[in-house]
Amino acid sequence: MDDLHWIWETILIFYIGKVILRIGGRKSISQMSINQVIVMIGIGSLLIQPVADKSLFHTFAVAFLITILMVVTEYVEVKFDILETISTGKAKVVIEDGQLNITNLKKIRMSVDQLETRLRQSGVSSIDDIKYATVEVSGQLGYELKEAKKLATKADLNLLMDEIAQLQKALGINIKSQTKEEQANNIFDEVKNKNFEGKDEP
Repeated sequence: MDDLHWIWETILIFYIGKVILRIGGRKSISQMSINQVIVMIGIGSLLIQPVADKSLFHTFAVAFLITILMVVTEYVEVKFDILETISTGKAKVVIEDGQLNITNLKKIRMSVDQLETRLRQSGVSSIDDIKYATVEVSGQLGYELKEAKKLATKADLNLLMDEIAQLQKALGINIKSQTKEEQANNIFDEVKNKNFEGKDEP
């Protein structure tokens, strides 16, 4: 039985390590400071010490067991939302209707300057333009712009063109969408017509 003590040690390493990293914060490696990276590497080295001096078989077994624990834990978290909340947490709202949520920023230990840096990297120039912004569990920033600041989509442009066409029709204005010169220079029509002509040939 003593020979199998590495199994429960590995289970403890996995779940205690998960808790420690959860406390460490919600940032990907690329978003961590140098100090945070050093601490995380140090924690990883310390956690694995109890089983590091075992045989090659134990090393592979530990790696396999940790992988199995990860898969099982993720599956359970998907099935039970409350366990996911406890284990990994939820996204935090940091901006609401153009106003900073300082309380949530403090909870995730993010300064206003750090938030502004991420917004600039996402192409957002003003906090006032944002309806909602969240920091996800992965550390990524998600945001939704206010209606007046959203870019027009193709659907918006098509709707506008339809309204213009209806207005022109009501006013009795007849504007062709494409001139004869443009039709003659359409290289796609040229290829299409040649393909149809080719099919008629024996």
